[in-house]
Amino acid sequence: MDQDRVRTRALVSGRVQGVWFRQSTADEARLLGVDGWVRNLPGGSVEAVFEGSPHAVAAALAYVSHGPERAVVDGIVTFTEAPTGERGFTLR
Repeated sequence: MDQDRVRTRALVSGRVQGVWFRQSTADEARLLGVDGWVRNLPGGSVEAVFEGSPHAVAAALAYVSHGPERAVVDGIVTFTEAPTGERGFTLR
């Protein structure tokens, strides 16, 4: 496994469902070369996992801190995890 890869899980709350948050997050992650996934959670928040270079993962986290134009992010909680070898970026 690449030693320079990091993995961060983010839980994003606010108006983040029904505003293209997942798709725009996936688009941004792919543009940045970040692997992982994003999904809606039952309570109205979004969970995302980003894996890649520290710089790219930081950029992906910066994106989800505001999201697409119609989103209103009230909070973001992040967890650092051990990389698992994610490849590609998917919607779940």
